[in-house]
Amino acid sequence: YLPHRDEPQLIQSITFRLADSLPQEKLKLLEAELEDMSEDQRDRQRRNYIEAWLDAGMGCCALRHPDVACCIQDSLLYFHNSRYYLHAWCIMPNHVHVLVEPLFPIASIVKGWKSFTSRWAMKNNAELALGIPGNRFWMRDYWDRYIRNMEHYQKIVDYIHTNPVKAGLCAKAEDWLWSSFNTLGAPTSSSTQQSQ
Repeated sequence: YLPHRDEPQLIQSITFRLADSLPQEKLKLLEAELEDMSEDQRDRQRRNYIEAWLDAGMGCCALRHPDVACCIQDSLLYFHNSRYYLHAWCIMPNHVHVLVEPLFPIASIVKGWKSFTSRWAMKNNAELALGIPGNRFWMRDYWDRYIRNMEHYQKIVDYIHTNPVKAGLCAKAEDWLWSSFNTLGAPTSSSTQQSQ
């Protein structure tokens, strides 16, 4: 998978999901339904369907277990301020949203998050009764979109923080434990550091 754009300090919205979060038969039906649309319409509609399916909580939803969510959050925070700047994140039951300003290639950052957390989850699958099927934890690819301007940035931050509310997991964004809403505080980036 190649990101749409991969440049140091270009803020990116990234979503990655569990391997069993979307049944292949649903994705095949979706592709057939989108066949006659323009590429832009197809991408937008595909994203809308996938977001709705993910929010419906398909698959084993292993990320809802507090120990798994904590492991993922620790992984995200581990290289914050050295390999990337985290701006926002949210760990949902079967997927993760991250708004990040990379200092290294995105693929290597995401690979680091996924490989560490996958090994940990698979090792603890039986003990925590996570119900992870097969031998793959994460879906191979991830979805990315670079941030175009401040309006887009704020829209993505709001989406990330309100995703648990939209999915019916909590009443207010601040109630969700596995999000930057209450954890990270004000975003830190190279641009804000330089102005201080």
